[in-house]
Amino acid sequence: MNIAVFSVTENGRQLSLRVGGLLESEHRVSRYCFHKHTDDDSAVFWNMGSMVGRLFERSDAFIFVCACGIAVRAVAPFLGTKADDPAVIVMDDSGRFVIPVLSGHIGGANRLAEVIAEGLCSTAVITTATDSGGRFSPDSFAVANDLIITDMKAAKEIAAEVLDDEKIGFSSVYQHGGLPSELTEFGVCRTGICVGTDTSEKPFPVTLNLVPRNIVLGIGCKKGTSADAISAAVNEVLEKNNIDIQRICEVSTIDIKKEEEGLCEFCTRFGFGMTAYTADELMKVSGDFESSEFVLETTGADNVCERSAVLCSGGKLIVRKTAAGGVTVAVAEKPVYLDFERKMQL
Repeated sequence: MNIAVFSVTENGRQLSLRVGGLLESEHRVSRYCFHKHTDDDSAVFWNMGSMVGRLFERSDAFIFVCACGIAVRAVAPFLGTKADDPAVIVMDDSGRFVIPVLSGHIGGANRLAEVIAEGLCSTAVITTATDSGGRFSPDSFAVANDLIITDMKAAKEIAAEVLDDEKIGFSSVYQHGGLPSELTEFGVCRTGICVGTDTSEKPFPVTLNLVPRNIVLGIGCKKGTSADAISAAVNEVLEKNNIDIQRICEVSTIDIKKEEEGLCEFCTRFGFGMTAYTADELMKVSGDFESSEFVLETTGADNVCERSAVLCSGGKLIVRKTAAGGVTVAVAEKPVYLDFERKMQL
């Protein structure tokens, strides 16, 4: 995550140092201190709102060590939708309380607050109704299991039904752990959750379709191939096979291509992570792959896209090698297991 930590007072500056130290091993943490109380490892601001505005689009979370009202006014002009807003957390400058105030479920503010509170021996103040009451949250379940929420209105209605002690139906094409008490796979329910790739399936009058983000693209390309050419090849494969681009969770390739400018730009453009493997690692992958002598002589592996997709996914190949414009694309699907106890990974 890209996390911006803001502080106003001297106590706040010192606390922001502790927060940064706690999170920086796993996240990109940037500290911003009011000009009267700063240090060599932080950026300086005079106007918090202006600085927040500059950082808003590229930040996954904001942590404000200041009064709640100051934080709210700083982010308010830039807020969009529940599905897109970053996590926003407020801490008092004595470090007693960690309060998620925005995007608690989807943005991960609740989980991040818990991590900070545990690390600082503070108290996380969780105010979302499902969490504070220990109830099932469709948002949290979806985020923790890397599922795409296709209908925020349905998700909100299901959360309200949970709080009203109404049973929520559950249907899934994937294996799953034991259901929480709020969900049932039997009986007639007005609202329910359906996990699968077919969003037209509506087993309940109010159905929340959750789609797994479990598609891995294996990509090979000629040297100098542009991001636009890669994007065009990928889009052609996805459209032909009716795969939503939102389902992509990773791009895989061979290590000699991991710094290829066009491929890196493509991944950055769409926010995809990239995993690269050596030729030896790819050749050890078992399976029925199309073999190319030219690719073998050039890269040391007889097939980059299919082998890397299968290796990265740990699953099965669902679209074999497709070549276009100097680009080869294959698609693999990660196995899905739904765990209702799983916590969001920050």
